[in-house]
Amino acid sequence: MSWLTNQFLVAMPSMSDSIFERTVVLICMHDEDGALGIVVNRITELLLEDILKELDLDSNEHPETKLPVHFGGPCQVERGLVLHDASKSWASTIQVGNDLGLTMSKDVLEAISENRGPDFFLPVLGFAGWESEQLESEMQNNMWLSAPVDSSIIFDTPIQERWHKAASLVGIDIDTISSVAGHA
Repeated sequence: MSWLTNQFLVAMPSMSDSIFERTVVLICMHDEDGALGIVVNRITELLLEDILKELDLDSNEHPETKLPVHFGGPCQVERGLVLHDASKSWASTIQVGNDLGLTMSKDVLEAISENRGPDFFLPVLGFAGWESEQLESEMQNNMWLSAPVDSSIIFDTPIQERWHKAASLVGIDIDTISSVAGHA
């Protein structure tokens, strides 16, 4: 079985679920029990400083605290996570490939508030989750395109360009794909 951990899922133009329409999802874990991913191209109206204040952490007016909080997916939308480069790890860090980590513990936010956090990071609320074989079924139904992860898309590419850029990693101009599938 080929698992999709450390891959991008790029929503196909035919994606009918409005939550995932035109999204790029980083798959952080995928095995026989299901999958967990983070949407990397949707933001909320919150800023990181709002989350830090809610947790009584001093933001010290660092420029990083002005970052938007991303909508990671529809599961546990009240849960805060930080997607970051793998230069450091914290109490609850899941390693995602060699270059990325996903941390679900408050200590990473404390480190960020004290300007000793990861070099590159996205604050996130919620995640995307799939039950056993659900993602495989969606892949077979052409809902997603799989692409290799390029962390520059996550940390350096403007949000509105990430969907197109992720698809281009496998040589596809996503605008040229029909939203209607044919059968031979």
